[in-house]
Amino acid sequence: MQSKTFSILPVVFAIAASTLVPSSESFAAPHAAKRATHTKPAAEAPAPAPVAGETAVAGGPPALPAKAWLLMDFDSGEVLASANPDEPLPPASLTKMMTSFLVEQALRSGKLKKDDLVTTSQYAWCRGSSTESCMYLPLNSQATVIDILRGIIIQSGNDASKAIAEHMAGSEEGFAKLMNAEAQRLGMTHAHFVNATGLPDPDHKASARDLAILARAIIRDSSDYYPIYAEREFKYNGIKQGNRNALLYTDPTVDGLKTGHTQEAGYCLVTSSKRNGMRLITVILNTNSAQARADETRALLGWGYSNFEKATPIQPNTVVATAKVSFGKADTVPAALASPWSLTVPRGQQVQTSAQIKPDLEAPVTKGAVIGKVVATSNGKPVGEAPLVAQADVERAGFMLRSWQHVAKWFGK
Repeated sequence: MQSKTFSILPVVFAIAASTLVPSSESFAAPHAAKRATHTKPAAEAPAPAPVAGETAVAGGPPALPAKAWLLMDFDSGEVLASANPDEPLPPASLTKMMTSFLVEQALRSGKLKKDDLVTTSQYAWCRGSSTESCMYLPLNSQATVIDILRGIIIQSGNDASKAIAEHMAGSEEGFAKLMNAEAQRLGMTHAHFVNATGLPDPDHKASARDLAILARAIIRDSSDYYPIYAEREFKYNGIKQGNRNALLYTDPTVDGLKTGHTQEAGYCLVTSSKRNGMRLITVILNTNSAQARADETRALLGWGYSNFEKATPIQPNTVVATAKVSFGKADTVPAALASPWSLTVPRGQQVQTSAQIKPDLEAPVTKGAVIGKVVATSNGKPVGEAPLVAQADVERAGFMLRSWQHVAKWFGK
């Protein structure tokens, strides 16, 4: 037995040496690649991903006569119910949500300042007409950016939209290019903008899903300016006009967003409401009256809040799994959520979770690195997922310990 034991040792060390000491030509690149795989910081951890499709609820959503409609959970971006969500349709003045969003983001970045002055050109001027939505900016007058923004959101001003488009991009055509670039960045796959106002054009389209995505971006990324969407009136140039979103006057949980109407587009409304910590976004496209778009929105919100609720599958700082780590000073590392996680699920349904850890995890591992994910299901269907991050650093083991681990791993195959 002793002779067999001694005879195998050279083989063992040969295996370890050949595994741990590659040639000088191939050592650097593979070693760097392995390190990069496990060093993503917690700050870069992606937000919980929206789940494609819709969540089934007994009884189903209300029957709405609008040509297209959609109900979305704000936190996850999950579509809870919809009809024709991806059909490109004329969005009318819902277009101005993209116009206002670009203004808000320019304010956030410093490209615009609230008190910057915007000139009303002959092209932008409304000429005192009552046949279109106007802020009634006088010809060749100047208005501050923040007043222009209010004129776009509250008064649905075509003049305000054209004036800021020329101010930011030189022309409305140039501004439309900015709108389309932003739509692509946000994932609005069926949207194409030709102008800043939503005035009819055969190539000017957006889907219900596109507009919900845009509304979610406004609420999330323009928080400093989002309260403007709840303002009921705005007075400019001696003319006071009310917000056309009827739900702002009748439902205290509604705080935005925008109405639209042309003969081609019908009556449209994008709304957001927050009740008991849950925010829902609704889109109604091409219905037959201002009263109908308000009534259909109320029905959709009522159904959504009656049939869904917030769930917290896992509390923050709870260790969800223990991940195995190869070639480290520690053999394992605890994994937990990167940030608080909540889901919108059918009311009364139980939520189950399962952890999925990256295979073949190797040291070094940095605290906060994404090392897996947790998946939530309800009634056997996925309802959300969130990243899992390492809760501690795991340093790379020394040469001798790695040698032994390589040998153990080799013989364990």
